Amino acid sequence: MKLPFNSWLVPCLLAVAVPGVQAEQADRDKPMNIEADALRHDEAKQTSVFSGRVVLTKGSIQIRGGRIEVRQDPQGNQYGLVTAEPGKLAFFRQKREGVDEFIEGEGETIDYDGRADVVKLAGKAQLRRFQGARLNDEFNAGVIVYNNTTDVFTLDGSPGAGKSGSQGQAGAPPGRVRAMLTPRAGAGTAGVATPLQVSPQLGGPSR
Repeated sequence: MKLPFNSWLVPCLLAVAVPGVQAEQADRDKPMNIEADALRHDEAKQTSVFSGRVVLTKGSIQIRGGRIEVRQDPQGNQYGLVTAEPGKLAFFRQKREGVDEFIEGEGETIDYDGRADVVKLAGKAQLRRFQGARLNDEFNAGVIVYNNTTDVFTLDGSPGAGKSGSQGQAGAPPGRVRAMLTPRAGAGTAGVATPLQVSPQLGGPSR
């Protein structure tokens, strides 16, 4: 099953701005297409629930999960909640504007806000930035929020309700965040990965 949609896509303790990198602006004007095993649509509530091996594409944006619930407000803004298949993580990927760079993320849930242009990954959250095929930066936390408009990542080590901790693939300890930042060329230490651990006591915005 394949249906078109329209418009789109996170808050925490460590905020990281990536200089010279912006979201693929053309994605905002591309139609949203979703494939799944089943669809339940409620016209009165303007909600659609896709389930079973769900794949969403919108320009360079790709999202995969076990279930995606999409709703639309009266202004036409779209919101969605992606839930992973049992034992797996939901996935998203997007190309960066004007450069050969991609952002990839995974989490037990992916929440996107079309009006604010924000993506939130929660539960074993991971975010990676690739330059071509090379991994440059990697983040692991309980919650990762990415703002497409400002290109700011926010990480929160606090586990979500009912979660055991912020354990991403690289193994961030419960209640902590973990980041690997690679210096850009010309910084004098190009090619050297700099690990960064941040205390959750910095205090982040309320959710």
